[in-house]
Amino acid sequence: MDKNRFYSFSVFLLSAVLLAGCGTGTGDAETGGSLSPSQNPEHPEPLEQLVTSGSAGSGQGIQGEIGGDEFILVAGGSFDMGSPESEAWRSNDETQHSVTVDDFYLSPCEVTQYEYRQVMGANPSSFIGENLPVEMVSWLDAVNYCNTRSEKEGLEPAYEIGDGTISWNRSASGYRLPTEAEWEYACRAGTVTPFNTQTSISAEETNYWGDYPYMIEDNYFSQGNLETKPGVYRQITTAVGSFQPNAWGFYDMHGNVGEWVWDCYGSYDSTDSENPTGPDNGTRRVNRGGGWNDFAKNLRSAYRAAMPEDNKSYNIGFRLARNAAVLSGAAVTSKSREKEEGGSGRVLIAYFSWGGNTRGIAREIERQTGADLFEIEYDLTGKIIIPFCSHGGGRFGQSLTAIAKLAPAAEIREGLAISYSGGDRMPGGVTEWLEQNGIDTQ
Repeated sequence: MDKNRFYSFSVFLLSAVLLAGCGTGTGDAETGGSLSPSQNPEHPEPLEQLVTSGSAGSGQGIQGEIGGDEFILVAGGSFDMGSPESEAWRSNDETQHSVTVDDFYLSPCEVTQYEYRQVMGANPSSFIGENLPVEMVSWLDAVNYCNTRSEKEGLEPAYEIGDGTISWNRSASGYRLPTEAEWEYACRAGTVTPFNTQTSISAEETNYWGDYPYMIEDNYFSQGNLETKPGVYRQITTAVGSFQPNAWGFYDMHGNVGEWVWDCYGSYDSTDSENPTGPDNGTRRVNRGGGWNDFAKNLRSAYRAAMPEDNKSYNIGFRLARNAAVLSGAAVTSKSREKEEGGSGRVLIAYFSWGGNTRGIAREIERQTGADLFEIEYDLTGKIIIPFCSHGGGRFGQSLTAIAKLAPAAEIREGLAISYSGGDRMPGGVTEWLEQNGIDTQ
C-alpha cells in the first residue's frame, strides 16, 4: 500500500473468517436580491440571486422558517466534470466528461448543528457548537432531515423511503441533497483547476490538515517549490462560513466536513450528460469536498469520497439543495444492494502498520479475543469490515473511503481510531469498541 496515498489503517474481519456568510438565526427577508457578478473573466455568471423569502418557482427566493439559511440560485450550464489526466493526485474514478445541469438552488453553507437540532430534536455531532456543521450523520440521516424539514415547512418531500430503495421525486418542492454534478458545478464556480482557489489551497483559505498542503507528498524534504506551504492543523471543525466563499458565494466547498450528495458511487457514465444522477444502485454513497482532517489532495474539486449510506463519520455532513424548476426526467429510484450475510467462525484480524502503533493495537485485540493476525491479502466479498487505526490527530482521514471503494461488496461497521499508542486507555477503548460491534471477548 502506498503510504503517501493513505493513512495506516487496519480492518477487523468477520465472516466465515469473522471479520460568516451563514448563521443560525432566522434570515432577514429584506436582504435578498441580486449579487454583484464576478469580475473574473475566467468565471461564467451562473450566480443569479441570493434569495431569502417566497417560493422556488416565484423568482423571489425560498427561505424556510427553520434555521435561517439563505439559498443561492445557480443558473444551469455545462462544464467538464472530473479531472484531466495531468492533474496531480487524481484518482482513476475522476474520468473527465462534459455535463449539463439545470438551474437549482443551493445553500451557501453546510447544515449547522443548530439547524439539525431544530428539525430533528437531537445533535449527533462529535464536535459541539451551534454554528459548527453537523456531522456524525449518515446519508440516510441527511435524507430524513430533508424530508422532515420539508414537512415542517409545508413543502412536498423530495424522497420516498422504501425497503431498500429511495425514490427521488424530481418535481418535489422540498429540500434535497444536490447531485454529484450539481455539487461539483457549484464548487468549481467556473474554475478548471484542482481547487476553486486555483492550483493550490492554504489553511488560511479553508479548514483541513494544514501540515499537508497540495503536492507536499512530492516535496517532504525540500518545500521551496510548494505553491502553498504547510499551515495550521486545527483538529476540529470550524463554524460554517469562517473562510472566504468561492466566486459564486459558496462557503466550505473545500474542507471542514465532506458533504453527502445524492449519487451512488460508481464509474461515471459519459453518455449520461444531462442532469446525471449517478448509478441506479450501489453499496456506497458519494460525499464531496473533504474535511478538517484531510490532506489537501483530497479536497480537490474532482475528488470523490464514498461510504455506505448508513455509516456516519466525524468529518462528513451535508448542505441542502432545492429545485429552481421541475428537473427534466422522471423520478429516480436508487436501490441499495443487499448486504451478503457473513458466516460465523474464528476471529481474524487483518492489519497494516506503518510505524508500529497499529501493530500494537492489533496485538491487543488478539490478546482480548484470541484471534489470528493476518496480512491483508484476502477476498472481502460478503465480509464484515470493522476498521481500526492509530493516528496522530487525523483519525481515519480518507482511509474509510479507501476501504469503501476497494471493497464495495463488504459491509463496513463502526471503526476504532486511537491516538498514537492510546496509553493506559487503549485496552478499555478496545473493549468498548468490541462490545459495540458485538464481538465476544475472552
